Amino acid sequence: MLIRDATPEELPEVGEIRVTAYQAGGFLSEDSEYGRYLRTLGTEDDNYVLVAVEPAPDGSGRPSGRIVGTVTLQLWPNAGRVVTGPGEAEIRALAVAPDTQGAGVGRALLGAVIGRAAELAVKQLVLCTQPDMRAAHHLYEQADFTRLPDRDWSPAHGVLLLVYGLRLAATAPRL
Repeated sequence: MLIRDATPEELPEVGEIRVTAYQAGGFLSEDSEYGRYLRTLGTEDDNYVLVAVEPAPDGSGRPSGRIVGTVTLQLWPNAGRVVTGPGEAEIRALAVAPDTQGAGVGRALLGAVIGRAAELAVKQLVLCTQPDMRAAHHLYEQADFTRLPDRDWSPAHGVLLLVYGLRLAATAPRL
């Protein structure tokens, strides 16, 4: 599997992978406004959208294989509300195609986005997750992210987002 930057032409496909993965996990209804956001996330400046790509089948003539996952890195000041200042960045919309979940794609993407943040001199990464995204919580905790309950927030009535953080200056991820 190859992890690389998404090309502008791939961003619509990346958006669909996000929506499909969130819906398959039961984390996004078909009529959710957040689906529109997931489809366009990363089309703005100052975002780094990474994709996981399966190798192209030998002899296929294609330059690369199928995109099976994605993650976005947003730097301060262009990140969400959980980023509090310079030196922080936010991981957004880690998503893996349903038919490849459980194969290590999410772990590889998380490792790559942590590496990219370190290259960009980010000191702390933060991310939001829903309380019922238990597999994601496990993945983040294995990578040494810790809960930041003082930053938990609610973007809409009845929706709670949990915040996790990882200090990069003193910690090497265990991925």
